[in-house]
Amino acid sequence: MSKKRSKDSNMQWYVMDLHLHSPASADYEEDGVSYLDMLRKAEQQRLDIMAFTDHNTVGGYAAMMDEIEQLSYLEKINRIQPDEAERLKEYRRLLDKILVLPGFEFTATFGFHILGIFAPNTSIREIEHVLLTLNVPQEVLDDGGSEVGASSDVLRAYEVIREHDGLAIAAHVNSTHGIFDRRRDIGGQTRIAYTQDSNLHALELTDWEKRGRGTTARFFDGTKPEYPRRMHFVQSSDAHRIHGDPKNPKRLGIGERVTEANLPECSFEALKEVFEGNDFARLRPYRGRREPLDHIQAAREEGESIVLSFHESVTRRGGRLFNVLADICAFANTNGGAIYLGVNANPQHPPVGIESVPKTIEMVRHEIDSRINPPLSVQVDAQETQGKTVIRIQVPRGDDPPYVIDDNKVYVRDETETNLAVRDEIVRLVLSNKGYVPGTVEAVSSAPPPAAAPSNGDARGEVSPPRTGVEIVGTEQRKGTKYHVMRDLRNGNMVKNVTRSSARRLWHYAIMEKETKPVDPAQVDWQGDIGLWKTHKRGGVTRYDLVQRMSGGEIRVYYGVTNDGVHGPWDDLIGEYGEDEE
Repeated sequence: MSKKRSKDSNMQWYVMDLHLHSPASADYEEDGVSYLDMLRKAEQQRLDIMAFTDHNTVGGYAAMMDEIEQLSYLEKINRIQPDEAERLKEYRRLLDKILVLPGFEFTATFGFHILGIFAPNTSIREIEHVLLTLNVPQEVLDDGGSEVGASSDVLRAYEVIREHDGLAIAAHVNSTHGIFDRRRDIGGQTRIAYTQDSNLHALELTDWEKRGRGTTARFFDGTKPEYPRRMHFVQSSDAHRIHGDPKNPKRLGIGERVTEANLPECSFEALKEVFEGNDFARLRPYRGRREPLDHIQAAREEGESIVLSFHESVTRRGGRLFNVLADICAFANTNGGAIYLGVNANPQHPPVGIESVPKTIEMVRHEIDSRINPPLSVQVDAQETQGKTVIRIQVPRGDDPPYVIDDNKVYVRDETETNLAVRDEIVRLVLSNKGYVPGTVEAVSSAPPPAAAPSNGDARGEVSPPRTGVEIVGTEQRKGTKYHVMRDLRNGNMVKNVTRSSARRLWHYAIMEKETKPVDPAQVDWQGDIGLWKTHKRGGVTRYDLVQRMSGGEIRVYYGVTNDGVHGPWDDLIGEYGEDEE
């Protein structure tokens, strides 16, 4: 069967439902459903791509292909009946129109569900081999049951699926049997491993279109310190029936919750390229006749962060072009990110746009190539938002730091700000590139260092610090000047010899507060041994100065903590003070 392709080289949006069950799943909810019925319903829902993902079996897809093969054989030997010929003709028409992918929904240890989706030319035998490798018992391969006993773990599932050129997608991560179901206590480090593993292609969400800081999409946008990998998302119906259940809106039918993918052609290879790339605007929730999701406006509503920045202008006058280069350098040295040119960070301001897009793109590329060292590969393209054309620069986290501008200026990203790196940060970047970190002889990879688990306490039973903001851990005075030791709570890095005059914005705030307005424990809003000292806003982001009373009587102060950095008891403490979000 041929695959649907775009008519020209331009990118197009294709609608897909990558999580569909068939009668081969033991818990299928409708009787008398044929595979041709499923394809017809997919056509009615205007699906371009669909995947059969039955529980721990490829039986549904195999049954459909067996039926087509038998009908084709009858046609070949001239023994086909008129109704059979019509059925075969309909199969061919629909499979020429819809890309149907084989796959499964695997039940890993502890009941977590993982989707494995493969190219249409992958043999049934190979997919069954994958399931057997994952310890699905032979007798279960055709049962379609969700219970399989002692199967392989989640990380092994990702690895094996990817080894066989499949897509590994964590199913309904924020719901039952999902790896990020917050009702299940699996431990912080395990949850980080399950959601940040390099073999995992995407997370399937059930709350993608909801807004607010508590949504799953917001959690995995690359701003959380302990979850630095920005993830691709999809939403799917997880349909166990053709039509949605009118008595239970959660029981969806085929194509009733789907995703759009921006592809050069409707093929598995093109889809896989999206999931393995860094362009997060090529997947979006499909809204039918509603207005399509404006990714740029959505990013502006999220606000500037460690991985997002916005510039209305990119002219050389006023240093605007240099500011863009500084962000590129900082993102490469920190966690990667996206930069939008032609829009203000304030989502209420109408986009300005870029007048001469090709010329501006050429200029930006030239500046990057000539002024940033070592060479850095970025993606620069044009995007549309509210009728205006803007430019997007996608910057990867570099694998050869430190990256510098004009051979001597090193920038790093600190939450919503780009700053010149200080000595200790430059040393750390150099040593990380050599495979060592200061004070150790342990090799480290080029990936972001693993953050501490978001646990509720340490070995002494004390609450672990927030994950964003800064702490002043030491101060000494030399010749009348106070020198501070700052700890970055996002990554634990220590920077010495920071003064009022040399401090960047958040550090300067913390130093001024400590030197002129020290914490008064009697005025702290305490909940046990943790407390809220002050709430303030900077750059449109609510920040908190938090206090912790240690078992030895020491008082620790954490300045400028954002909502992305709170967890456990800290979240409970500031919950009532959180930002108003829809």
